[in-house]
Amino acid sequence: QVQLVESGGGLVQPGGSLRLSCAASGFTFSSYTMSWYRQAPDKERELVAQITTVGDSTSYADSVKGRFTISRDNYKNTVYLQMNTLKPEDTAVYYCNWGTYWGQGTQVTVSS
Repeated sequence: QVQLVESGGGLVQPGGSLRLSCAASGFTFSSYTMSWYRQAPDKERELVAQITTVGDSTSYADSVKGRFTISRDNYKNTVYLQMNTLKPEDTAVYYCNWGTYWGQGTQVTVSS
């Protein structure tokens, strides 16, 4: 069965960095675009970043452009989200996504 398992969240001060990972299994990972979403309290889930099959094309929400980088390792069936210069408004649960499948989410809290 399909599994998406996120890790790497935590508490970080403003201006800090975190790297999220999503380990995928149960499908041919290298054949599909992968996405990261986030959902802040009392807000709708929003698309943060996407990456195509071999990583030759990426896209980002305007709010994270220049600060976040999505990447993937098709040998490890893992997609990453490097988050730099974090802001309090980045606080959210971050989810890995493939099609209709979602991970359990990992909490990112940016606070001093």
